[in-house]
Amino acid sequence: MLHRAADTVADPLVSVLRHHAEPLPDPADAGAFGAAFDRFGDARVVLLGEATHGTCEFYRARAAISRHLIEHHGFSIVAVEADWPDAARIDDYVRHQAPRPRRGDVFARFPTWMWRNLELLEFADWLRAHNADRPEGERVSFRGLDVYSLGESIHAVLTYLDRVDPDGAAEARRRYGCLTPWQDEPSHYGRAALMAGDGGCEGKAVAQLRDLLARRLDYIRHDGEAWFDAVQNARIVRAAERYYRAMYRSSTESWNLRDRHMFGTLQALLAHQGDGAKAIVWAHNSHVGNAAATAMGWQGEFNIGELARMAHGDEAVSIGFGTDTGTVAAASDWGGDMEIKTVRPARPDSFEHAFRQTGIERFLVDWRGGGKGELVAALRGPRLERAIGVVYRPETERASHYFEAVMAEQFDALVWFERTRAVTPLGPEHARGAPETWPFGL
Repeated sequence: MLHRAADTVADPLVSVLRHHAEPLPDPADAGAFGAAFDRFGDARVVLLGEATHGTCEFYRARAAISRHLIEHHGFSIVAVEADWPDAARIDDYVRHQAPRPRRGDVFARFPTWMWRNLELLEFADWLRAHNADRPEGERVSFRGLDVYSLGESIHAVLTYLDRVDPDGAAEARRRYGCLTPWQDEPSHYGRAALMAGDGGCEGKAVAQLRDLLARRLDYIRHDGEAWFDAVQNARIVRAAERYYRAMYRSSTESWNLRDRHMFGTLQALLAHQGDGAKAIVWAHNSHVGNAAATAMGWQGEFNIGELARMAHGDEAVSIGFGTDTGTVAAASDWGGDMEIKTVRPARPDSFEHAFRQTGIERFLVDWRGGGKGELVAALRGPRLERAIGVVYRPETERASHYFEAVMAEQFDALVWFERTRAVTPLGPEHARGAPETWPFGL
């Protein structure tokens, strides 16, 4: 519904958006909110974005959509822009499994608030309850896609091999010994490898992954799920080794290595679960939208959304999220403390400004299918689009947070919230009154 008069403008996109916008209820009403996304239930992969890494409404909306797709359309994987070993603790919690061994705390690496927040734990509690009465093989999993967990992934591979193949564990320790001095500060490894001018530890990381794959039939007799977890961690070690070397050569190369790994993990999850597997992805708009339709792609970067579209065609649906003003949890610099920052109103030359001018507080706009030619044409003109990550610098917002995009080709639909709030972060202690089985309480 319209909650205030829209600005007086001559932007033709605004009137087109008003015509096609479908008002949404508050995501607190998860059933009603999620039901608006029935239309995407026939997809194999639904990618849910976010315009920031610290907005409450984005997390709650994705949770409501995911709940509906899981309950009514058989989606069985939730894969998020987080490290595999960290997400594994939540996966163990929601699937009622014993916690996998770790070296340290979960989601302790900057930015902790991105996943260590109340909104995520509310979804984890729902997913745990949803899985409670289901057979083990039918429980919905919660998985991490990212590449940063070098030390934890080495630890996971060694712990697995210590249990099933002590001789193999000794060989893995010898190979990974090349990387273990750097496992807590892997960026230092990248600098050292670049200065040495050689391939670093790549060959040893590759050899270890090949061994795990070659001995698949031996290992899966013990526990196929544990073998899959070890293989994914070995893939992370290989990808992280390449990523930390690439980051000193080219931001484009390191970005592409990271998103190729995340997409590869998504594909491995679908293959591991077999025919009929359907996945929901939670990641930033910059990962789930088609990079080829943005300035990112025009400078040589690709992402999960582009690769998913190439691999799955119309069975991959990408839904962006946007906002105008409010507050966001973010830092001023990489590695800095989390702050609650005020989000500036969108620039007049941006998509967000046009969405705000509709005067509709919260809506879905979907440009798939027939009868949407006018909307597609209106969204095909390049405009600026805002992206706030874990760092937000309002004072340099144009240079730091806007890029050019063709939205009609970037997403299939977009969820709009005019005003949003910051996520509720959880500190190093678990929430007061939370059971000890909570993933952050262990």
